Amino acid sequence: MSEPLSVWTHRHAVVRRGNGPRTLLFAHGFGCDQGMWRHLVPAFENDYSLVLFDYIGSGRSDASAYDPVRHVTLSGYAEDVVGLVNALDLKDVVFVGHSASAMVGVLASQMQPGLFSHMVMIGPSPCYINHPPDYVGGFERSDIDAMLDMMEHNFEAWADALAPVVMKHADRPELAEELDASFCALDPSIARRWARAIFLADNRADLPKVQIPSLVLQCSDDALAPLAVGDYIARHMPQSTVQVLRATGHCPHMSEPDEAVAVMRDYFRNQGI
Repeated sequence: MSEPLSVWTHRHAVVRRGNGPRTLLFAHGFGCDQGMWRHLVPAFENDYSLVLFDYIGSGRSDASAYDPVRHVTLSGYAEDVVGLVNALDLKDVVFVGHSASAMVGVLASQMQPGLFSHMVMIGPSPCYINHPPDYVGGFERSDIDAMLDMMEHNFEAWADALAPVVMKHADRPELAEELDASFCALDPSIARRWARAIFLADNRADLPKVQIPSLVLQCSDDALAPLAVGDYIARHMPQSTVQVLRATGHCPHMSEPDEAVAVMRDYFRNQGI
């Protein structure tokens, strides 16, 4: 027997806003929570039904539901998304995923075809590690190993170092400070496993399997997802539309929300969403 709706809403701290005919499901990135979408919510809640949630171990989720076996891969998080959509009985869902959540959406869409009608992928990367000569992910394996080692031995130093790299915008330190605080709010043991699941994953082979229209928002200068990644996605994912933003950093929905909203609205209008 499937679990009752109340279990899912409590487990993932589900919040619903708006009353529109189409549903936007917002899935936050690694080290974040649903609060990071606060700048986009007002722009869409009058026209759409919005569903926000926290992944297990993030935000106000029920950390006791964390499964150290299932959640060591992105597929485990994708199973959560599939279960959540079904429990909420959502239809005509547009999945909006930031960073690692973009690939979670890709995997979820394959687990249950028809789960989503469209996807919006903000700062996605199917693989963070370079695989020359055909793929530039932005990092060598040694870079990733060093980052994971830092997480293991000095979690706070890792958060302090990574947050400004991810955000950029040195002239707006409050952005990096918020992300740093969000990183530090994580259970370090969960964060380390989640980071390994993300930064050691290779989902390049999953891109051609995506058969739904998808908007890819890529920042013009992103340390985690360089422009070459967007080019690769454009070549290998059918029905993808890659839009390079003027925004820099890895979190345009936080740093330049007006631009992100404008591009998303144009895409939705063109797609009849």
